[in-house]
Amino acid sequence: MGCVARPRVGYTVWYNNGHKIMNDGGIKTISSRIAYENRWTRLREDIIRWPDGSEGLYGVVERADFVVIFPHHANGDVTLVEQYRYPVRRRMIELPMGMWEEKPGTDPAEVARGELAEETGLLATSLIRVGEVFQGAGYSNQRGHVFHATGLRRGEARREISEQDMTTHRMPIDQLEAMIRGGEITDAITIAAFALLRLKFMI
Repeated sequence: MGCVARPRVGYTVWYNNGHKIMNDGGIKTISSRIAYENRWTRLREDIIRWPDGSEGLYGVVERADFVVIFPHHANGDVTLVEQYRYPVRRRMIELPMGMWEEKPGTDPAEVARGELAEETGLLATSLIRVGEVFQGAGYSNQRGHVFHATGLRRGEARREISEQDMTTHRMPIDQLEAMIRGGEITDAITIAAFALLRLKFMI
């Protein structure tokens, strides 16, 4: 039978082989401690109790919300950035994105405008929030806000030290799609944001 949804007014209840699945999965937190912390990331270790009564350890990476921006030019082009990603030891082509870890709670639209200008030098007249994505919900609480930026005009990039090797690339959307299809673009957030905008008929 597997998991099936039984509709209710305003929400959905899931059943697995006839048994109701609780919203929290039946998982209870017994204790929690901070195992590691720096200015960008905090690693939390929770002792949890599974629905069958057994206990386990859950590591959670806590990070501030981030934004990802789709800079959409009047002629249909999109601007992406390329930079070296140290953890995977390769250069990646991505949409502009980032977070303001020192200003938690800042309006995501303000962060999006700032990150777009910082990384590309582009200033957006219009910025529409498209939706949200979680890049690693199995281990992290970090949430991303996707924005569609239009009415673009040229400003001056103000990149951080960690972005000093960053370059910008303007291309037709068809080329971006071909690069995703061909495996040249493998950044999950860029692919997810592209799919979200395409499904909403915004690109």
